Amino acid sequence: MNATVQTDFTRFDSLPVHDATRLTEGGVQARILLNGQCYTLRITRAGKLILTK
Repeated sequence: MNATVQTDFTRFDSLPVHDATRLTEGGVQARILLNGQCYTLRITRAGKLILTK
């Protein structure tokens, strides 16, 4: 799953941009794996992101 979106982030040209709602497939949570560790990405009701282990 490679959810990328094109937008005008001139300060961050070299960084990939990912739409959090696509990562969560329209929901509010997604699991992200890094080096065998599982993290949970959550979108709050206030529209903020929380990443927990």
